[in-house]
Amino acid sequence: MRILVTGGAGFIGSAVIRHVINNTNDSIINVDKLTYAGNLESLAEIENNERYAFEQVDICNRAELDRVFSECQPDAVMHLAAESHVDRSIDGPAAFIETNIVGTYTLLEATRFYWNQLEAKRKEAFRFHHISTDEVYGDLEGTDYLFTETTSYEPSSPYSASKASSDHLVRAWQRTYGLPTLVTNCSNNYGPYHFPEKLIPLVILNAVEGKPLPVYGNGMQIRDWLYVEDHARALYKVVTEGEVGETYNIGGHNEKANIEVVKTICTLLEELVPNKPDGVSNYQDLITYVTDRPGHDVRYAIDASKIERELDWTPKETFESGIRSTVEWYLNNKTWWSRVLNGSYSLERLGTSESNEGK
Repeated sequence: MRILVTGGAGFIGSAVIRHVINNTNDSIINVDKLTYAGNLESLAEIENNERYAFEQVDICNRAELDRVFSECQPDAVMHLAAESHVDRSIDGPAAFIETNIVGTYTLLEATRFYWNQLEAKRKEAFRFHHISTDEVYGDLEGTDYLFTETTSYEPSSPYSASKASSDHLVRAWQRTYGLPTLVTNCSNNYGPYHFPEKLIPLVILNAVEGKPLPVYGNGMQIRDWLYVEDHARALYKVVTEGEVGETYNIGGHNEKANIEVVKTICTLLEELVPNKPDGVSNYQDLITYVTDRPGHDVRYAIDASKIERELDWTPKETFESGIRSTVEWYLNNKTWWSRVLNGSYSLERLGTSESNEGK
């Protein structure tokens, strides 16, 4: 199978590509604009594989998308390209509207045009898999409920509102035009190659450098944490085995308050990096509470029973095993993250817009 992956140089997209190339016989066409969160160095281990190809293309560019579809003839699309950072969406929502809504519309139309020209057997087998977020469902504050595939949408931020909009577009294209789509909504991902502005890598890297560990509000916001390689396995299951028109929620069964996550990282660093920066006696002393994010949702939690029951997927990593692996990866891969922090990973880029992919 030939799979076109959008946003494949981002955090989750690169994990999907590594999984497919390393564990299947399928081929990948990676379509990525290479904005700030797109990093081809995350794909270094597979970049020379004959089953992998890269196209630096903006998903808002219809002509270029048509060219890629025509030349590469994919059997499926996995759409991960998206602006994804909530704080950035609050500071500058326009890029989120452009990429997440207009970009998804443009990709859907390019896909529909291509799909309509396929011969009957390939047309029937084709799939468009849209990868989304649990943030579209809103806030579970004060309840014991879990997000299910039928939970109503109540997005709180410009980011989650733009992703909700893209979800609706995908489902409308399936209902109206018959495009064979699937949607997945995932919980918070973590793991190797995560862009350092996100909570877990930020805490790891700030701690080893003796910098403050910023925690919003009281740190009691609860998230369900999903190891990115578990997520990649789930996404491949959905695109290859999922039922057209269905939605699958993907979660890690790991509800943790943000402050608990930060303290867990600090405890691991006490063990793994006992020689602390000058002036630091305990990593937890670096925790600094900062003004909370506007409209900050308090709790997200995923009910992943549908994908477990129908597609036989369960996460392999517990939070304890996954967070240890993640901390160890960052400690052992300074070259990757130092090049991100100093900007050298992006010196040869042709474009300089906003984010590509991840959550």
